[in-house]
Amino acid sequence: MSTSTTQPTAPETKIEADPNLPTITITREFAASPDKLFRAWTEPELVRRWLGPKDTEMRIDHWDARTGGSWRYVAVRGGEEIASFYGSFHEMRPSSRLVQTFTYEGAPDGVSLETMTFSDLGNGRTLAIGVSVVESLKIRDLILASGMDVGVNEGYDKLDVLLSEL
Repeated sequence: MSTSTTQPTAPETKIEADPNLPTITITREFAASPDKLFRAWTEPELVRRWLGPKDTEMRIDHWDARTGGSWRYVAVRGGEEIASFYGSFHEMRPSSRLVQTFTYEGAPDGVSLETMTFSDLGNGRTLAIGVSVVESLKIRDLILASGMDVGVNEGYDKLDVLLSEL
């Protein structure tokens, strides 16, 4: 008699780029309510715990999560600052929508407009869809080639753990 055990698999994160538009769309299902997911995206202590690759810590320098607010954080690896980012919150609709800008300080002309939507799937599950719009296909392709997929996937893995604790 043979038995097999099935290990749960992590939800798939889809990172897609329309060949004709300077956009990146990231889609992921989470085992959490829209309320929890929105909190994880907007409360600085929670954001700090999940954002970015596993070997990176986030230091939040400024965080004013409200329509018209702004933010800045720094990625730290091995005690050294490796990158910093800033932006503005343009729209906050609790538990459903977040619109913000995102700028890497190393390329201040490359502002991205990001819209996150959180759709309740029922049974404690939420679909998160992030759409980023940048200035050109060239900038979009540089972002995609930067290794951002590693940061997104590892960050979402950390977010799964965080959401299970909320």
